[in-house]
Amino acid sequence: MPHSLWQGALSFGLVTVPISLHAATDSGPAVSFVRVHKADGGRVRNQPVCSLEDEAEVPTEEIGRGYVTGERVVPLTDDDLAQLPLPTAKTLTILAFVPAGDIDPLQVERGYYVAPNGPAANKPYVLLRDAMDDHGSVAIGKIALRSKETLALVRPMGDVLVLHALRWPDQVRTPAGVVPDRPVDISEDELAAAEELMASYGPLDEEDLRDHYREQVEEIVAAKLENREVEAPGKAPQPRGQVLDLMAALEDSVRAARSARGEDADGTDASVTPLRAIEDKVTGTTKRSSPRKSARTPKEAGGKKTAAKAPAKKTAAKKKATGGRRAG
Repeated sequence: MPHSLWQGALSFGLVTVPISLHAATDSGPAVSFVRVHKADGGRVRNQPVCSLEDEAEVPTEEIGRGYVTGERVVPLTDDDLAQLPLPTAKTLTILAFVPAGDIDPLQVERGYYVAPNGPAANKPYVLLRDAMDDHGSVAIGKIALRSKETLALVRPMGDVLVLHALRWPDQVRTPAGVVPDRPVDISEDELAAAEELMASYGPLDEEDLRDHYREQVEEIVAAKLENREVEAPGKAPQPRGQVLDLMAALEDSVRAARSARGEDADGTDASVTPLRAIEDKVTGTTKRSSPRKSARTPKEAGGKKTAAKAPAKKTAAKKKATGGRRAG
């Protein structure tokens, strides 16, 4: 088993599951640059210096923590922080089970694999995993990671449970000032054309999942080390100018997408609805105001997504039909 980053217990109700957390993602390889002195290529480093003394570097053992409040910095010692009540230091406490769709993706941060810690943990681990999978739920809890308490999302992913650190709700900014500032009318034809364009994309190509920028940077570095000419990569496609005829742009995009996949750009399945309505019906085109669904007030929508609402329990009939719980 890989090295664990955290060991403790997952607690829901009176059930306690010994667990460990393991990194689920890798930060590299990726393009990463350092600062250099242009004159001689030497690295420019950040040196830890005290703002109240001279420019001499401060030794690591003399560097502590401080909390900034207003214009003052209040030093805090390890003993100060050790006195804080932190029940989640060794326990991932589940607070609620909610539908997965209730989680705002803006809150989701780094992911970890959750592993049962010891043979006795296997059964409650599998029970929790299968119960959430059957119920279509995810768990919201609290855990202390890197000396800080944070919200956590626990979800089943195949045979394993995955934990995601979550941002606190007040860390997500409001979208004020970035939404369209005036009403927009969308016709039924334009909406149908946009949906057909979406369908024309086809499945995701594995080639698109490669970091081509990193590969080209590595080629430039290799060429410089070998003292050879750098082969110039092809130019990236430039964005087109302002779209004047949205419908024509959508139609051209569909044809281009089909052509890129080797399909007939003009002939498709006869069951597919034409993109543009017949000319004699254009004057009767129905308009739709964007967004598609009528806006609801926060009160009507139930406010911000919350972890308080749990999904309905599975009925006994469904349990009987599926043979009850899966064996761990």
